[in-house]
Amino acid sequence: MKVFYSRVSTEEQNDSRQLINLKEFDYVFTDKCSGSIPLFERPKGSQIQKLINSNNLTHVEVHSIDRLGRDTISVLQLWKELTDKGIRLVCRNPNFQNLNDDGKTDMFSELMISILSTMSDFERKMIRERQREGIERCKIEGKYRGRQVGTSETIIKFLSKPKTIMIQKDIENGYTTKEISYRCRCSFSTIDKVKKFIYLNYGYRRD
Repeated sequence: MKVFYSRVSTEEQNDSRQLINLKEFDYVFTDKCSGSIPLFERPKGSQIQKLINSNNLTHVEVHSIDRLGRDTISVLQLWKELTDKGIRLVCRNPNFQNLNDDGKTDMFSELMISILSTMSDFERKMIRERQREGIERCKIEGKYRGRQVGTSETIIKFLSKPKTIMIQKDIENGYTTKEISYRCRCSFSTIDKVKKFIYLNYGYRRD
């Protein structure tokens, strides 16, 4: 059974450029969610897992590899899982695959997927490192900029709260405000407050 999978981040985005030449596929699945959500936890991605578990899936195809995930570990784990099960994974842009027409490992594609995924993950690690350095600098200098009127809570104390840390991680991983609100059970204003302290008070910008 052959499946084509596409993903866009929001309901407003159009995925038509991904949905081309699909006549040969048994299923076409489209998710509209953040790429940081693991594939099998997405509404349509979970359908792919069901096909895998029932041994009915032989071929998965995507427009680009980042449709499957944003971080190195999750993409490589999925790549290995499908390869071990003999399921062919094909990426159209750039063109590479885990298994060739003979069912053998495509060594060049193995190298490609590792390099592409590592580059993406490296960028995110650099963003986190800049954030950490900004926080440490403020601690050393004793500068608590941006305290809101009428509150005695310091920025450092606020950013150290477990829920705030969860929100920060979701922001870094690319979740939308609506998704973060649902996942962390918090208001939009709290999320905006976290973003303000991170991006304005610590000189951290998401480039």
